[in-house]
Amino acid sequence: MIENLQYLVPDIKVMRGTFISRIFKNGKNDILAVYLPNDTIKNYAEKCVEHFNNMPDEMVDIICKAIIKRSAKDYSFEKSRDILKYCEFTQIRLYIPENDEVVYTADGLDNNGEDISFIVRGNKVLYMGYICNYSPFESDDYYRNLNSNCI
Repeated sequence: MIENLQYLVPDIKVMRGTFISRIFKNGKNDILAVYLPNDTIKNYAEKCVEHFNNMPDEMVDIICKAIIKRSAKDYSFEKSRDILKYCEFTQIRLYIPENDEVVYTADGLDNNGEDISFIVRGNKVLYMGYICNYSPFESDDYYRNLNSNCI
């Protein structure tokens, strides 16, 4: 559930709220920020947060393996999800799709304190790499061909 939802700047329709993250933590507590492009999509925003908090195991594993590939290939982990103990996630940014699927980017820091980001569209992780401003609406091939994509 999104709480503390408010406009960042009164004249700009971007809103910021917070939510408790169940999987991707921030190191200090479980509260992450969520950014909405406007105030008309509160139900959609809740849907995205629900997806983020209940992400299918296969998607979480893809993200964790990509973080290890990028930042911790010299380390060994009993399970790939163990890398999340050393990462801090701070926010998700929502995007409005043309259909009913969830579209968001999650940002944070990896185990080395380097910026990381992953892009989700529907039930696909499209990108995991450096924090980016890539559009989440490109083709799957576009993301596969990015040098910075660790998936």
